[in-house]
Amino acid sequence: MLSTSDRLIDARSPLTTRMALGVSYNGSAYDGWQSQLSGRTVQDELERALTRFIAHGPIRTLCAGRTDAGVHGLMQVVHFDSPVVRPDHAWMRGTNSFLPHDIAVHWARQVPAHFHARANAVARRYAYVLLESPVRPSVDAGRVGWVFRPMALEPMQEAAQALLGEHDFTSFRAAQCQAHSPVKQLRRISITRRGAYWRFEFEASAFLHHMIRNIMGCLIAIGNGNHPASWMTEVLHARSRDAAAPTFSPDGLYFLGPLYDESLGIPTQTAAFDWLPG
Repeated sequence: MLSTSDRLIDARSPLTTRMALGVSYNGSAYDGWQSQLSGRTVQDELERALTRFIAHGPIRTLCAGRTDAGVHGLMQVVHFDSPVVRPDHAWMRGTNSFLPHDIAVHWARQVPAHFHARANAVARRYAYVLLESPVRPSVDAGRVGWVFRPMALEPMQEAAQALLGEHDFTSFRAAQCQAHSPVKQLRRISITRRGAYWRFEFEASAFLHHMIRNIMGCLIAIGNGNHPASWMTEVLHARSRDAAAPTFSPDGLYFLGPLYDESLGIPTQTAAFDWLPG
């Protein structure tokens, strides 16, 4: 007999429990978030772990924002429908027992049946961590981007101001981007430095494919003196990918997670946020 903490819902019943999870991962070893035939994605690993933990058939998840190969996640949010009911802490600990060492569930919440990890997000956040050093990364290889030329803060801050607000971001859009519109609202860009590490944070309604890595390429070209701050406005208004800098490395890019209406009670960060340098 199943206990009340592990209750199986009759398969003939339409009733299921909708769960949301906060997931962190080091993306270095994976082919991105979204499930692929290779089976070597973060979504593939998470769904295998959930399926093994539930042991009542395959589980499919939907995320707040897909990440590319090599990109990391500090708080990816996913939702799924489960045929069993278990305590929130059991979802976290049980799923983690089947996950590889570089993926972890930080929290679990039962959410209303109408909750949708992607559609209900009111904003999404990313950070890019960049090492400025004459020597390439070693202990943090794969976890930071790298430049060897000195960079100046003020020109990058001035250039970033040109991107704030609602714009057509075609110049920063990958050719394979599937978004219906290139128009997005970029709400916040912050640039800080601690020692040799730069930290760039971005918050927007949504992002285009490679949008942040393409913006980073332009910011770095401005920071190291290859272009003036005013060049960012020219790139934006060109609405052409050819006008911008090359796509920068995925190594230092972190999905900080989505933001939701406070009434949903979804956490805004995990312990991994305290590690991120910059």
